[in-house]
Amino acid sequence: MRFHSFLIKYGEIGIKGKNRYMFEDALVRQIRYALKGVDGNFHVHKCHGRVYVDCDGDYDYEETVGSLQKVFGIVGICPAVRVKVAEIGQLKQDVISYMDQVYPDKKLTFKVEARRANKRYPMNSMEINCELGEAVLGAFPETSVDVHDPDVKLNVEIREEVYIYSEIIPGPGGMPVGTNGSAMLLLSGGIDSPVAGYMTAKRGVELEAVYFHAPPYTSERAKEKVIDLARLVSAYAGPIKLHIVNFTEIQLYIYEKCPHEELTILMRRYMMRIAEEFAKKDGCLGLVTGESIGQVASQTMQSLAATNAVCTLPVYRPLIGFDKREIVEISEKIDTYEVSIQPFEDCCTIFVAKHPVTKPNIERMEKSEQNLAGKIDELVRTAVETAEIMRVEQER
Repeated sequence: MRFHSFLIKYGEIGIKGKNRYMFEDALVRQIRYALKGVDGNFHVHKCHGRVYVDCDGDYDYEETVGSLQKVFGIVGICPAVRVKVAEIGQLKQDVISYMDQVYPDKKLTFKVEARRANKRYPMNSMEINCELGEAVLGAFPETSVDVHDPDVKLNVEIREEVYIYSEIIPGPGGMPVGTNGSAMLLLSGGIDSPVAGYMTAKRGVELEAVYFHAPPYTSERAKEKVIDLARLVSAYAGPIKLHIVNFTEIQLYIYEKCPHEELTILMRRYMMRIAEEFAKKDGCLGLVTGESIGQVASQTMQSLAATNAVCTLPVYRPLIGFDKREIVEISEKIDTYEVSIQPFEDCCTIFVAKHPVTKPNIERMEKSEQNLAGKIDELVRTAVETAEIMRVEQER
């Protein structure tokens, strides 16, 4: 069966009242972006509370559906046959042809649900339901009608054209990216932060990202690994502006001047400061991290409070209550897991203390940072000014 269109169902957008059109427009933009790399001629448009993807000519069905399943805001993808508006006799033939091709086994129950958005059509929805149901029963006697729990719900939407569909493929849900501002993701080469980016983008937040690189202690392959992760996340989140910061001198200076059990927290505090500087410059409304309470020493409640203390922007942690198994499951679903477990260390794992502090005192952290006063501001400024900035997006 060749489907001519996809009817797109959305969820939360439908309750946005007078602002709904803005969310619909954002959804249309994201669908167009997602389909850029798919061979085919697609026309994405909205009409009377529906979003449609019309396909002219040949296209790859599986690739098209796969791309649509990465667009936040979509809750259902309905492959549809599109036919011209015609009198009821022709419409019956179109519906019979659809059922014959889509369902080879006719031992099924069905229900017809017509929607007459085109009020010029001479029959109302109830009359259309009766006529089409009778036609299907006449063509396929082994079928039967069940209006409560049918095997097949046959939808017929009469608009400027007629859309016939019965399957609903699940979408990712959420809100269209770009409808809820932007945030700066602290992206590492691990499992958690790409998932945190995905979860944040799912709520309509546009992402930028910052990665802290520590050559020669981390290799160029570690950097490429993070770029690969950003590219995978961008398949859902759209293009990501990635800031790659050379953090080596800052780490070495902290290592030289501060107690080693405090290294992780102190380095984390400077990462947050630098990330916030980029965020404010680009108008981001918050920072995003992949931290989960108690997962490692730097993610106890006291440690999180110590890193939060240096920020004036809010810090969002979408994985805060997740355990590792749940995070891994999402990373597998979005195809970041296999990249995340590649054996290329990031800068955090290189400078880990043997016995890191798990309940850091903020005043103690601030006192330790006084040891850095002579040089740290210059090192931070250099790191910010020399950061490599690139646009990362999904491969086409």
